[in-house]
Amino acid sequence: MPCPPLPARLFYNVPVFAKLLLIFIVVPLLELMVIIEVSSRIGLAWTFLSLLLISVAGASLARREGYSAVARVREDSRLGVMPSDSLIDGGLVLAGALMLLTPGYITDTVGLLLLLPPVRRPVRTWVRRRIARAIDRRTVRFCADGDTGSEPPGGGDSGPEQQRRELTLQMTRGVLYLLVFVGGRPIL
Repeated sequence: MPCPPLPARLFYNVPVFAKLLLIFIVVPLLELMVIIEVSSRIGLAWTFLSLLLISVAGASLARREGYSAVARVREDSRLGVMPSDSLIDGGLVLAGALMLLTPGYITDTVGLLLLLPPVRRPVRTWVRRRIARAIDRRTVRFCADGDTGSEPPGGGDSGPEQQRRELTLQMTRGVLYLLVFVGGRPIL
């Protein structure tokens, strides 16, 4: 089962491109619009002061929730329990803290919400489902054409050492399959 050639497309993974466009262009423009609207209503000084106070309060909450998540991971590890929920909570706290670093009311609101445990609970469930679905359907393939490392650098022929190698890791319903192909023939 040789690796198929990659299609020659400008945007190989359109959903990722759309997400990056949203994160780096649309969200900052929305934040700027909201900041301008708020400053036109309450004044520029009060706008900056409110953004500063939200960030300080959020940093304090992020620190407390971050320490709490680390303590839960340590406790789960000490008890021999897989700390999956604690790790997801830690990731959500980190995401919330990072959103608080970005100046703006929209990201500050989302960041503060991610720091609140009652709001994190349904988000954690959603993240856990997404991870489980990705693991159940995921196949990761690594392919390489070229030498096997048995030739001296800078020289060699195109003999049997020049073969296509492929390593396929496939996770299906919690079972990890490892398939190794050299020159199109399975060896493992």
